[in-house]
Amino acid sequence: MEAAREGTVTVASYMQPRPALLRLRRLSYELVKFGVVGGSGVLVNLVVFNFLFQGLGSGAMAATVVASCVAMGTNYLGFRYFAYRDRAARTRRQILLFFVFSGLGVLMESALFYAGYHGAGMTGPLASNVAKALSILLASAFRFLVYRTWVFQHRQHARHG
Repeated sequence: MEAAREGTVTVASYMQPRPALLRLRRLSYELVKFGVVGGSGVLVNLVVFNFLFQGLGSGAMAATVVASCVAMGTNYLGFRYFAYRDRAARTRRQILLFFVFSGLGVLMESALFYAGYHGAGMTGPLASNVAKALSILLASAFRFLVYRTWVFQHRQHARHG
């Protein structure tokens, strides 16, 4: 009996996942790993922010920028060695792109925090943390797209630098 006649569906071919389903599964797995690293980065960001702002009495904007930069460093390690370890090897180009896009993310996050803290009057301890968390969340969508597209490319698309 022939295994695959034209127009015939075999059990083996029926059981194979569709390419779209495989892509969705890979993207879901990538989102989970991004979320694990991002979640730990959010925790670092909020702890440093609260330590500087609530604990040491630093200004709100200084605390948010410093906290975001500390989280950026810890996130690089998490993305490079966990979330995107299957991507192209680390290069100067990758490191430069990561910190350029992360810097843009810090600017976005800081502008969003400024709008919440100064513009919307979210100045109390709880309200400032809500403003910080929302600014992180919104800037993270940008980061996810640029990290997966340009920074941590698949091996076949990576340029060496």
